[in-house]
Amino acid sequence: MNLTSEQKAIGKENFLAAIGSKLTRREFLKSSARADLASGKGLGSYYFKYGTVDKPVRVAVLGTGDEGSVLIGGINPKYIQVVAIADCRPYNQYRAFHGDCYSSTAAAVRPGLMKKYGWKTEEEARQHVKVYNDYRDLLKDADKLGIEGVIIGLPLFLHAPAAILAMRAGCHVLTEKLMGHSVAKCKEMIRVSHECKKHLAIGHQRHYNILYDHATNLINSTVIGDVHYVRAQWHRGNLPGNDSWQMPLPEGSKAEDVKKGELMRELDDWTAELNRLKAEVVVAEGKIQEIEKTPDDQKTRAQIDDAKRLQREKVTNQKAIDALQQKVDQKKAQCADYILINGGEYQGVQYGRAEDYGYTATVRKEGDQTYQRPAIEELIRWRLWDRTGGGLMAELGSHQLDAANIFVAAMHGGKKQRPLSVSASGSRSLFNSLDRDVDDHVAAIYEYPGQGYDPSDILGSQRKITVAYATINGNGFGGYGEVVFGTKGTLQIDSEKEAYLYRTSAINDKIKVAGSVGKLDVPISEDGDQLSAAIGYQGVYATDVSRGYCEELEHWAYCVRKNPNCDPDAVDEEIMPQLCQTFGAQSFGDSAGAKPALLTRCRGEVAIWDAIIALVTNISAALNETIEFKDSWFDYDSDETPELEYAERLVRNAAEPGTDEKEIQAAIAAAQDEARVNLGRPEYSL
Repeated sequence: MNLTSEQKAIGKENFLAAIGSKLTRREFLKSSARADLASGKGLGSYYFKYGTVDKPVRVAVLGTGDEGSVLIGGINPKYIQVVAIADCRPYNQYRAFHGDCYSSTAAAVRPGLMKKYGWKTEEEARQHVKVYNDYRDLLKDADKLGIEGVIIGLPLFLHAPAAILAMRAGCHVLTEKLMGHSVAKCKEMIRVSHECKKHLAIGHQRHYNILYDHATNLINSTVIGDVHYVRAQWHRGNLPGNDSWQMPLPEGSKAEDVKKGELMRELDDWTAELNRLKAEVVVAEGKIQEIEKTPDDQKTRAQIDDAKRLQREKVTNQKAIDALQQKVDQKKAQCADYILINGGEYQGVQYGRAEDYGYTATVRKEGDQTYQRPAIEELIRWRLWDRTGGGLMAELGSHQLDAANIFVAAMHGGKKQRPLSVSASGSRSLFNSLDRDVDDHVAAIYEYPGQGYDPSDILGSQRKITVAYATINGNGFGGYGEVVFGTKGTLQIDSEKEAYLYRTSAINDKIKVAGSVGKLDVPISEDGDQLSAAIGYQGVYATDVSRGYCEELEHWAYCVRKNPNCDPDAVDEEIMPQLCQTFGAQSFGDSAGAKPALLTRCRGEVAIWDAIIALVTNISAALNETIEFKDSWFDYDSDETPELEYAERLVRNAAEPGTDEKEIQAAIAAAQDEARVNLGRPEYSL
């Protein structure tokens, strides 16, 4: 995954030439230049077969933390009108409106509602957006507020409760991935969506990423030959003391916190720097005024130069003041999360304790070590705990495995293929075992059916596609992405932004698509194919390459508006004629081919596959053994789940030596109860 800049340039040109070839997508791309573009990112509506809406869908955002704010950043106001938000943290409420200014990257992906809708102040924004601390209170008012759909960015363990409550309250749902905390809860979500006739979309944005659309088309068109191996990874440089999932806690969260906390120290430092800059501006203004008092005919050249210099410094410092003031205000909001320790009033709003919003305190022991975890720590660092999160596979691995599913499906004409087995291992190589449940490293090998796979035949049973995946902390070398190995070519996608194509291992050579439809190849060509590359460039990079967030939100809103009863047989007659003429029978993943259906591309029935794969990988790693996937797990009408099947073994595997058998039996019963499909769970009722 690590190529020189020259090799990347060649690979990028090869990829663009391949998609721009007259033997692949040239006519499709030429038509895109003439399309009436509706998407906020330009090409989404054309690529993914949806049109405009007559009025925006009225939406509430439940959970406005890191990912909830990213989803807000993907909103196109022409499709979605946010009328309410819910988050129990003052910090997340602040970011929902103002965005995240801690870095330029954060500001780009989390711009906030004020920038998105053009509101000048938070006071103005709150006239349009009602704010709740508890998402359950918001859903009680859903009908009164005229909410048609909800976007869910809550922690993983709340996806199913929030989605099911929302659908039963009459709202369509788009929830962040992973779909659910367990396979049972995923099945419950699907069943309720059918019962309530509501759209249930899951935020695996690669289903709406243009690069992945092109990649799957190349695989499907035989350009890279038979795919037999996929390598994927997500490497992060997180280390103890510098872990993005172990966010700083507000001062007073723990009894042992006797010194001023990290958040307050940063706030003090930034405030001191802000005051220093303000003082410099005051001094500069005073000096400028003194110079201006001198009559023009008496000013020396030095005074004139000083005045110009001081004015430049004043402007520079004022820009720095404005930027730092934003950081100080955001840091104050982050410090304000202290209110969730004991509950109380903050800025005229009454907040409960973290426990009141579903989080728990616990004492963890290992040998002679004890770790006190207050409820607010579980709230802020929810990704670190099994009860609230799903670890590396849920948060990171599900992205790459979703891509692998798409690539494997493309090898089979767009038909999804269930994985056959997974062999995974997890380790705790770097971090303390008391302050988290999640592993530092997870590595897994998956087997999928390949071309000609036949389990009843000796040779046919070996026709498999291998997918190798690793996600680690401690070293971010290589970043994240996927490499698809075919018998003719190699396709690589880096960070959802760049794609490269090579003739197998010829990373220094240009290629040109040759052959005939159905029998394509990518032979090495000294000059490449500059015309096709230019056409491919216009089809991909003429507008900003979107990661897919904007498109998935737009299409969901479009389906809500055009197919409010989520009729699985509904066809988009409005845009079908022109699309059929352009698209022919091309398909992507499980899409409807030439007839654009009014269902989202990554609805619950699709996304449950990614959830099953990620969650079963965790089971495989915990037990350190190969697990074969069962058809019944993928059948949302079946009550069989992997967690139920392995409940006893997982409990016994995790039990401390010497644990009383009665305690173990009680834990097994609780795990089995949690793993059963049950639409009558208490959390599913308001």
